[in-house]
Amino acid sequence: MCTTFRLLALMFAAIWMPLQLSAEPLERAALAEMIMPPFSLGEPLNDNGVYSLLNSGGAEAGYVFETEPLAPLPGFSGAPINVLVVLDLDGKFLDVRLIEQNEPIFVSGLGEAPLHKFFEQYPGLSISSSIVVGTPYGNAGGGTSLVYLDGVTKATASVRIAHESVMAAALAVAREKMQGIATTPPAFPDPDHQEMLNWDDLVAQGIATHKVVSNGEVDAMFADTLWEDDDPEAKAHPDDPYLDLWIVDLGPPSIARAVLTEDGYAELQQFLSISTDDEPILVIETARHGLVSDEFVRNTAPDWLAAEQGGLPVPLRDSDIFAELNDDVPDGATLILRSDRRLGFDPARKWLLQVTATRQHGIFQPQIGTVILTVPHQTDDRFFSRPVEIKPVPPWLDALRNRQADMIGLAVLLTALGAALLFAMNRLADSRYFTPVRLTILAVVIGFVGWWGQGQLSIVTVLAVLRATTGGGSFAFLAYDPFSLLIWGVAILGFLLWGRGLFCGWLCPFGAMQEFFHHLGRLLRLPRLEPSAKWDRRLKALKYVALAGLIAVAFLAPEHTEKAVEIEPFKTAITTLFLREWYYVAYAVFWLLMGMFLFKGFCRYVCPLGAIMAIGGLLRGRDWIARRAECGSPCQLCRVKCNYGSIRKNGSINYSECFQCLDCVSIHNDENRCVPLILQAKQSQRKDAA
Repeated sequence: MCTTFRLLALMFAAIWMPLQLSAEPLERAALAEMIMPPFSLGEPLNDNGVYSLLNSGGAEAGYVFETEPLAPLPGFSGAPINVLVVLDLDGKFLDVRLIEQNEPIFVSGLGEAPLHKFFEQYPGLSISSSIVVGTPYGNAGGGTSLVYLDGVTKATASVRIAHESVMAAALAVAREKMQGIATTPPAFPDPDHQEMLNWDDLVAQGIATHKVVSNGEVDAMFADTLWEDDDPEAKAHPDDPYLDLWIVDLGPPSIARAVLTEDGYAELQQFLSISTDDEPILVIETARHGLVSDEFVRNTAPDWLAAEQGGLPVPLRDSDIFAELNDDVPDGATLILRSDRRLGFDPARKWLLQVTATRQHGIFQPQIGTVILTVPHQTDDRFFSRPVEIKPVPPWLDALRNRQADMIGLAVLLTALGAALLFAMNRLADSRYFTPVRLTILAVVIGFVGWWGQGQLSIVTVLAVLRATTGGGSFAFLAYDPFSLLIWGVAILGFLLWGRGLFCGWLCPFGAMQEFFHHLGRLLRLPRLEPSAKWDRRLKALKYVALAGLIAVAFLAPEHTEKAVEIEPFKTAITTLFLREWYYVAYAVFWLLMGMFLFKGFCRYVCPLGAIMAIGGLLRGRDWIARRAECGSPCQLCRVKCNYGSIRKNGSINYSECFQCLDCVSIHNDENRCVPLILQAKQSQRKDAA
């Protein structure tokens, strides 16, 4: 299909000389204004617009760059989405903000607010994570470390392009400036590693961490504070344990079996079969401190326990599991906590459990004092596996998976329609139910293909392909919208079999809407406006003028392209369901209401996409509408009845203007309407009478 697009592009490239558009980084002053305090912009680090990020003390704190010079992935406008990215020295996103975009859906459809909100999800995430747009597909499981970003309804393809731009640019900077940063996902328990272990083995090998803190040690930590005398028991028994804590990672099966009974192990595995990315951590406290306060609520974060790894907090939550422990395991207050590996927790690396010790001073409105007791823990690496570096799913495959059901439904619709038109066209046209069948198909096209599937083809895609072809760009943006891509493929196949008619007559949602308004006009008995044959020919040339004008704007004044393509009312009527500025709505409604008087005026006279379809229809390899010698002379019935004016006086078909409505096919086959057949029947009757 891209080959056909290239042929169409080169036809126009021979006429229009494009301006070569290069990605130029912002001026330093403009970029500096976008950096949020307390940070500031440092010196440039290369020729691709990468700058150092300085903290308030003037020390290097990270990197600042734009995505366009580093990853100029074209969007649906043909131009890249340019984004400001600020990374710290560890590869975490500090800020991601839109600089410039020309995506039609955001320029004059949804507005830029949803795109700004999309970028607000990045701060705090790390480039070492596998970040994807959308919801989890299938069973993530095992050692994956996927982080999901919420997309934008009706603009999924555009935000995927934006996301790919951000990640591609960030990884390019990481490869050049941050060698040595961890880019692999966290370790996960190796299900194939099996050892026969018991509790004594766990203690002897340091797999079970044990930490004892005496009353006296805690009392010393509160010394010289308001709370130094608020724990009489600590004063009376300084050598007794205040905290007697055990930590065991239950993720590895061999360790879990050494700690839990068979029933307890089964319950844990049932939990892990659902929470596949959680690492279960057992904590036992046998002294007087306990693990949580009286206000603690199950299945929430424990109020006295926290964790840290690599200087960053690790979220902990209660797993709400009451698993039975083996008899040799210490008896005390018990919790099985969980931490999500997708959030960066690596169970094979050292981490710290932080236990909050509290005291109260006063009776009626007590003041709370706290100190933090830290307990380091690390489980031996032999119990874990590190997955091979996760290769991102190709964007086209990810987009295809996310629209799998829609694609199946569309494929069924297109296959059934194509088969009917190819193998049963005459039977379909001759059926007494042809009109209701056709209107039903058009209703499905409006509802499913248009409003639900957002499969309204547009001149925007054609202009983007022209820009990519003449400028040596990539066609990858087409793969981000597989639903529309399938319709493009079928439309291009239709060029060979029928010309423009398959898409313009059957698959265009806005064209279908106009046809319904035409029928409404007939029901209301409104007068019809129909230009003379001379003016009909003149008006049909307007769509080619519109197409040429859009191509000129796309190359000579690309900054105005997003406004120029509003000559199509598709975005208003289909993409945004008329939820736009009033003047766009008025323009779309004008053409629909005009359809009640002038049959599909926009399609016939103005549509630049229709001009492309007519040009593509020149590839048609056959005359698929049957004609007779009498067609045109003396019979003019089909020509008179053709709403599109696509039948010449001599009876031949102008396939460049044929929308495949099948009205002439129906007349041609009807013995009661086709004049040659009527005359032939009368002649046969005379012969029989003679």
